[in-house]
Amino acid sequence: MNYSRFINAISAARKASPIRILTELQQRSPPSLISLAAGAPNANTFPFKSASISLKNGGSIEFDETLMKRALQYSASSGIPELLSWMKDLQKSLHNPPTAGRAQLDMCVTTGSQEGLCKAFEMIINPGDNVLLDAPTYSGTLAALKPLGCNIINIPSDQYGMIPEALRETLSQWRLEDVGKPNNTIPKLLYTIPNGGNPTGASMTTERKREVYQLAQDYDFLIIEDDPYYFLQFEKPWAPTFLSMDVDGRVLRTDSFSKILSSGLRLGFVTGPKPLIDRIVLHMQASTMHTSTFTQLLVTQLLQRWGQEGFLNHIDSVVEFYRKQRDAMLSSADKWLQDVAEWHMPAAGMFLWIKVKGIQDTHKLIMEKALEKEVLLVPGGVFNIDSSEPCPYVRAAFSLSSPEQIDQAFQRLHALIKESM
Repeated sequence: MNYSRFINAISAARKASPIRILTELQQRSPPSLISLAAGAPNANTFPFKSASISLKNGGSIEFDETLMKRALQYSASSGIPELLSWMKDLQKSLHNPPTAGRAQLDMCVTTGSQEGLCKAFEMIINPGDNVLLDAPTYSGTLAALKPLGCNIINIPSDQYGMIPEALRETLSQWRLEDVGKPNNTIPKLLYTIPNGGNPTGASMTTERKREVYQLAQDYDFLIIEDDPYYFLQFEKPWAPTFLSMDVDGRVLRTDSFSKILSSGLRLGFVTGPKPLIDRIVLHMQASTMHTSTFTQLLVTQLLQRWGQEGFLNHIDSVVEFYRKQRDAMLSSADKWLQDVAEWHMPAAGMFLWIKVKGIQDTHKLIMEKALEKEVLLVPGGVFNIDSSEPCPYVRAAFSLSSPEQIDQAFQRLHALIKESM
């Protein structure tokens, strides 16, 4: 593929930092190397000496003085080698990307998947560009896109994700013969959350993914597969990903450890074509420089201890917890909300998307009246491209509250809706 269309002038102008290059060269060099090049502080001056982190299974992760010095120091912008190696092996095991064997696939570590998303958007988009997504969608994505001055085009979706027929109809306003021509206005990218979408809980079917990918090939646009809930799918086998279908190298996939290891460690990954990953890393060199070395080493030690089998066993236990939480929320919804709302069972993620009957817009209901009933949800309008448009939905998260709290919350929500109808 020719990626020049997907790299804007700002991204194309980024050059590798000589200092960052030297840092990475030094870290790959033998201990006998004497370097007077690095501008790094001397780790002997840091107040931290060592650390022992207890695990729930009774084990511990040890940072002796030597490892602690490394953990507190600068590291490569793309990520520490051990973590990248482990994650690349995992991606191959889970997704078997068709481009992996052709040395076209690469990965970088990001400070949460949000950093990867923002840098991908800022690499690709020019003011006035057309961007496709299926709203309602993650409000953080909208916050990242809107300042870029792009035209956000909404593709209708349902409980099974983006509707390919609607995407095809939207794309029909552009001529296929214009694909590849300079200065065409065909969308450069499509963004979607394919599993357990935030806020809808929708998961795209395999057949729909194939149809969407074919349209991406026909119209030559990238797919940003934002999949933080991939590991929170409630049924196996897990759905095939866009990355697993990507014969061209037109998928940028973001993954996150926030939902399965820790949200506060801020550890995410971007996997995709090397020419695009390289641009993202150049942006990191000039901004965050790299994700916390301590965080990366901590997680690497845990993953190496577990191995892939242990990691997937941990995932199974996390999924089982959220499945019970989801089922508790569905049971309480059936108990309290059947006469005032409707919903679909989410196949992944941690959200229930509830349509309130008889109320055109839930914003006032939630922002002004819900606190009086001591219950709080998110009004659905904040997930729309135009948040001022009336929206009859609310998002309920089943991740934190106990089943008893969920039941009480829905009882209070029922009373609130009844009073407002």
